[in-house]
Amino acid sequence: MRRLIALLLLLFISTGCGHSTGNNTTITGISSDQAGTIQSQRNPFETAQDPPITADTHFAAGQLAETQGDYAGALKQYKEALKLEPKHKRALYRQALCLSQLRKFPEAVSSWKKYIEATGGEANGYSNLGFCHELAGQIDEAEGAYLRGIERDPKNVSCRTNYGLMLARLGRTAEGTLQLQAVLTPAEVHYNLASVLEHQNRKEAAKAEYRKAIELDPKLIDAQTRLSALQ
Repeated sequence: MRRLIALLLLLFISTGCGHSTGNNTTITGISSDQAGTIQSQRNPFETAQDPPITADTHFAAGQLAETQGDYAGALKQYKEALKLEPKHKRALYRQALCLSQLRKFPEAVSSWKKYIEATGGEANGYSNLGFCHELAGQIDEAEGAYLRGIERDPKNVSCRTNYGLMLARLGRTAEGTLQLQAVLTPAEVHYNLASVLEHQNRKEAAKAEYRKAIELDPKLIDAQTRLSALQ
């Protein structure tokens, strides 16, 4: 027992607590070179700071929230991003999309307009603005937005397709068909018209359009699938 106590005392003496002399910290039991090496390795950890929160940080958090279906949480993050960087295009886009998903249409319209301004009048922005107006029941405003987008880019698929589908839903089928024909294949035109008719529960008319689509493009699997579902 005495031998064990003596051994413990020896250990405490040889590796005892360090003491300070001025501003230099000395670690007893190792050489001064080793102590310096350990001290230099410690300093970076002691002085390191967390990286700053940026607009991109909030944007990434918003993207994560969206993948979890939390549009309100995502919207909060995008707004924080825009406080730091008001012209952050991706944050403007996703903010407008979340507002549209949440059916906050006045705010969504305003956000889409800011996105269009930030992009210098991007045609896809006008397409989304038009669809937002359409969801809000503002048909005249929707048509105006689609037409402005088409003026910016006559071959923009999104603008032409959304506008054509809206016209078809309104019973302006001939006008809608012209818009669809400008950017889609003949088979795709009939498929999209069939989709509108099916949504309106006009099943026989929808079947006829699906058959035309399949006749023009037998490889159009979606048309075959939806026709079979209506049989």
